[in-house]
Amino acid sequence: MKIKSIKKRTGRSAAYEPSKLILDRYAKVLVRFALGGGEGIKKGEVVQVSSSESARRLYFAVCNAVIDAGGHVLTNYSPDAEQGDRRRSESFSRYFYEHAEDHQMDHFPHKYLKGLVDQMDHSVFILADADPHALRGVNPKKIMRRGVALKRFMDWRHEKEWKGKFTWTIALYGTPAMAREAGLSEGEYWRQIIKACFLDEKDPIKKWKEVYRQMEHYRARLNRLAPNTDRLHVVGPDVNLWIKLGEKRNWLGGSGRNIPSFELFTSPDWRGTSGWIRFNQPLYRYSNKITDIELTFENGRVVRSKAKTNEKLLKEMIATKGADRVGEFSLTDRRFSRITKFMAETLFDENMGGPHGNTHIAVGMSYRDTYAGDVSKLSKKAAEALGFNDSSVHTDMISTTPRIVTAHLKNGEEIVIYKNGQFVL
Repeated sequence: MKIKSIKKRTGRSAAYEPSKLILDRYAKVLVRFALGGGEGIKKGEVVQVSSSESARRLYFAVCNAVIDAGGHVLTNYSPDAEQGDRRRSESFSRYFYEHAEDHQMDHFPHKYLKGLVDQMDHSVFILADADPHALRGVNPKKIMRRGVALKRFMDWRHEKEWKGKFTWTIALYGTPAMAREAGLSEGEYWRQIIKACFLDEKDPIKKWKEVYRQMEHYRARLNRLAPNTDRLHVVGPDVNLWIKLGEKRNWLGGSGRNIPSFELFTSPDWRGTSGWIRFNQPLYRYSNKITDIELTFENGRVVRSKAKTNEKLLKEMIATKGADRVGEFSLTDRRFSRITKFMAETLFDENMGGPHGNTHIAVGMSYRDTYAGDVSKLSKKAAEALGFNDSSVHTDMISTTPRIVTAHLKNGEEIVIYKNGQFVL
């Protein structure tokens, strides 16, 4: 699929932009497939669409797709937070973190946010960074403090989701700054998006459903094995990690949350994590780039952490309440993912294919819907007893190096479930 190149009067190549056909396909995938757990929205349902001005064209396409599907749009459109080094002083978000007092950092507009959660049935969030380093130099403790203040909003969303009354998805709109960060041209960056989301197919939704049927084959096998699994052992040149799967656990994937998404994941019992792990992919957090992360776990907690760059930030992040525990363990089968390049964005990087597939863990919040039962009836106390972690953060750390994952069953049997970048069970 060709990508449209816009040229200025100077004759120099300006930003690449995807065609209207591609954006319309993208929007239909989000509205008619990703939302509703793979079924799309229903007539009369309310969808909040969130975007910054960099993703203006996809934002309009998504809003139009909601209308075409008979839904209602709640608009959440904002100017780009940043415009690069020269104009960071114009950023409200940066000004807020640099000047807000404690009472402003802790403010929670509960009436507005509770009303929003009650009103919306779905949410589409379009990522589009005009400046990936927008908040560089801002005290990360302030950013994390703001996250803690807003945690109730996410809790309300989760509670509604667990009752089957709310779905969401996240998508990526490539910007010049994001392409530069990934070391790609804008055209190359967009080619990864188009391929990954099957937007080069005449019927991308049909293709998505086909891929998810294939993924379901392995998810079903993992879930049949789960009740008999005690621990998972992850080994490779840069990892020797034990993860306790936990009681009443399911593996999830293929639900439409996140486009693209090729991972199968679970939220293990955080208390049974031990060993060490390194990550060969950088972590972008709070507008900073953290590289060569290594974590060591004992009795479920991070006891040592180091990084080549921004190690101080890594340690401050892990010091956030609940952020020193594993909240997710995920595997991506290389046969499903068409992502082959580093994209400098977790949404894509945690789903990268390549020769060795993709392994990632997240520290912080667990996905309580990996509970093998009615999650709407799972109390916070019961979730804690099962080893589900709670936190205001959920930070994915990614590796694309060779890994072998072995399930150690309760009867002493060992079964390799992942090798050479793919599921083998």
